[in-house]
Amino acid sequence: MSFLCRASLAGIAVGWGLASMAFAQRGPAVVEILPIAQRHVATTQATLGTIMPTRRAVIGSAVDGRVVEFLVREGDRVETDQPLARLLTATIALELEAAEAEWKLRQQELVELKNGSQELEIEQARARLEASRVLAEYLEKDTRRLSQLGANSAISASEVEDSHSRWLAAQQRYIEAQAAYQLAVDGPRPERIAQAEFRVAMQAAVAEKLKDQIGKHTLYSRFAGYVTVEHTEVGQWLPRGEPVAEIIALDEVDVLARVIEAHIPFIHVGDKATVEVPALGGRKLEGTVAAIIPEADERSRTFPVKVRVANEFNAAGEPLLKAGMLARADLATGNQQTVLMVPKDALVLGGKSTLIWTIDSASIEPAVVSSQAASASDMLEANAQAIPVQTGVEQDDWIEVRGDIAAGTAVVVRGNERIPPARPGAPPSRVTWRGN
Repeated sequence: MSFLCRASLAGIAVGWGLASMAFAQRGPAVVEILPIAQRHVATTQATLGTIMPTRRAVIGSAVDGRVVEFLVREGDRVETDQPLARLLTATIALELEAAEAEWKLRQQELVELKNGSQELEIEQARARLEASRVLAEYLEKDTRRLSQLGANSAISASEVEDSHSRWLAAQQRYIEAQAAYQLAVDGPRPERIAQAEFRVAMQAAVAEKLKDQIGKHTLYSRFAGYVTVEHTEVGQWLPRGEPVAEIIALDEVDVLARVIEAHIPFIHVGDKATVEVPALGGRKLEGTVAAIIPEADERSRTFPVKVRVANEFNAAGEPLLKAGMLARADLATGNQQTVLMVPKDALVLGGKSTLIWTIDSASIEPAVVSSQAASASDMLEANAQAIPVQTGVEQDDWIEVRGDIAAGTAVVVRGNERIPPARPGAPPSRVTWRGN
């Protein structure tokens, strides 16, 4: 039978006195019942811990420089890659401008080589080749003529030699013009193009190096967090490696608890853990065991355990969980065991012992009701019996109970405050509920 129902309650214990009469005069009362559940739970213990940021970084300068802008203050929130401070970069900016201009020059030289010789350059080389050929042929004929005259002693030997040397020189210029024409036709050699490509790459590297230096003159936060310490100010000379600001990440926090070695075997990464923060009025948050540090403190024999908890923020965007706050983490202290559990609302407190009201299944029978919303066919009536119990492990809104009870027994979870107090020798209370 499923017992998640609404029920109407009537106390009928006649002779209990005025208190019992008052309960009876109230008429039907709406209640709810649920079955006692059997669950697998582990015993836990609240362990003191400290809220820690998941990440912490001291941002330092990678270069020497003077601070010209300091863009954050202590307590400010910063996002990933948000600038924190800037150093003076005027001189490096001029060097970068010159390097980029030189880079563009090298690129155009490479383009020129790859395009090869223009048609006009080839025509120019052809014209020079033709002129040198004509001159060489002329000087050859002139040298032969003068050689005949010299043989007849018509001219001096020096004139013949001078003509011969001019002819030889013209022949060499003709050979040179042939080579120049062929080079113009063939275009640049692959080796010259490769050399030009390397010069472009070298100049690009110089420009990138200067850009990197300028980038290092702006200091960034590498993760989202909050500024906790300022180490510099505008106008200060900042040596390389000098700290600028400290950043902590609080979007998630770690509760660092120190657990005795006897409990460590029962805690595992990924286990769920409830965290209570006294500064938030004892508010409880759900967390997960993120790390178990496998090295104990030699003096206390305790192991650091980190419970990761998602932070929450108020209307102003400020984190509720702050680094250094005290917290208590419920961590396992034993193996899982099977127990009987009821909703915490089922407990009746304030007497000599803790009670729960259970339904006697043998006494269940159709109820007679007068209501437009219900009929005798869907309402059931039975005896409600008070059972003393002892409580144990808690799990969310459920709690372990031990006593004369069994799994599946229906227990009243709403309206139990209207049931007349249990007295020795008193008849059982009759209750009605909507059946399924």
